[in-house]
Amino acid sequence: MKITWLLVVAVIVIFASIIVVLVYQSSFLIPPKPSVEGKDLFGIDEIYPTKEGGREWYVDMENLFSDDLFSSSFDRNITKQQDGSWHIAESAVRLNVGTPPNAEVWKNVEITGYAKVLGSTLSTSSTNSEMADDNGSGGDNEERDFTSDLDWRARGGRHNNEHPCDGTAYIGTIDINGYVRWKKEIWHTGGYTDARAVDKATDSLVGRWIGWKVVIYSINNNTAVKLESYLDDKNNNKWIKVTDLVDDGRWYANSSDKEFYSAGCGRPKDYIITNGGPIVTFRSDNMIWDFKNLSVREINPA
Repeated sequence: MKITWLLVVAVIVIFASIIVVLVYQSSFLIPPKPSVEGKDLFGIDEIYPTKEGGREWYVDMENLFSDDLFSSSFDRNITKQQDGSWHIAESAVRLNVGTPPNAEVWKNVEITGYAKVLGSTLSTSSTNSEMADDNGSGGDNEERDFTSDLDWRARGGRHNNEHPCDGTAYIGTIDINGYVRWKKEIWHTGGYTDARAVDKATDSLVGRWIGWKVVIYSINNNTAVKLESYLDDKNNNKWIKVTDLVDDGRWYANSSDKEFYSAGCGRPKDYIITNGGPIVTFRSDNMIWDFKNLSVREINPA
């Protein structure tokens, strides 16, 4: 009888151990929620809280493209580094975060990423075919910038000549020398504006990690758009606002009237991009860099 009870106790202990192990393992299958209010899943400070019921996207740092919503417009060689970051050295990088079918598109957003710039490619030899939209979800066959910069952009869709009116965007940029600016694209590619809020926010980016945040949200009953950008200059999660701009009109495309209206998008030349868009893009031109902890969140700026 004593042996029988010992067997029963042993079986119970074994089953209990199995349940504990399964629960423990399953905790790693579901991304943890932030344990501290005001921080995202990577532990990075949020400028604005996530909208109630809003969508959040975080890059999978173990397997970049395991998420079907994340894609590269071009077939790029992206390699993982010993510190867990990812390395890319291309003259044109377009990393796109899409929208699930039947879901609300990205509109009021906080876009965050960390970058370590290693140098500039200064390549201007990309062919037109290389710049074409090869996946139908955010490619870019626009004329290239001849500077080395990073920009996070939102409020648009595909950027190609076949769908010119989809190519809207607010574009928050920081270049290799530490200058920041905003641009607007009313259509692709004849709807670009000149830069605004241009300022030297920091020294050269080369050889060090920085964090770059771009915030876009509508104000005044969706009649104007607030644009803010923030810099974590010391890679210590201390964010400083470096631009603060409102688009309430009179920010015009710099193309001629003939070119601007040739697309037939039905927009004024100082169109305020009050629409959302299905694609958010982390972009670089002429840049060799490492990146990590990319995210996009739908925010409640109030």
